[in-house]
Amino acid sequence: MTVKEMAQTLGLTIFTGEEGLEKEIEGGYTSDLLSDVMGYADAGYVWITLQTHKNVMAVASLKELAAVILVKGFAPDEDTAELARQEQISILGTTEQAFELSGRLYRLLHP
Repeated sequence: MTVKEMAQTLGLTIFTGEEGLEKEIEGGYTSDLLSDVMGYADAGYVWITLQTHKNVMAVASLKELAAVILVKGFAPDEDTAELARQEQISILGTTEQAFELSGRLYRLLHP
C-alpha cells in the first residue's frame, strides 16, 4: 500500500511532502520519543506522533520512514514542513488520538 492510498483510506490531511506519496508502507510505529523511533522503527514505516518540530524530519530521514502522521489536530512547524519537502517524506494529519489511529492503521495493513 502506498502513502497516498493509506491517506485516502484513513481520511488523512496531507500537509506537505507530496513527492513522497508513492512510497510503499512496510508497517507502522507509534511513539513521541525520538530516541525510541530511532531505535525501533524500520525503513518504510509510518510514524504516528504528536511531535511537530524539525527534529522529527531528521529522525524520519535517518530511518528512511515512508511518512509521518501527526495526531490530535497538530500541524507541522514551517521548518518541519520545509524539511519534509526536501527529504520527500510526507507529513499527514488527523484529529484522532494516536491510539485510535494506530488501531485503524494496523487493521488496514493486516486485514
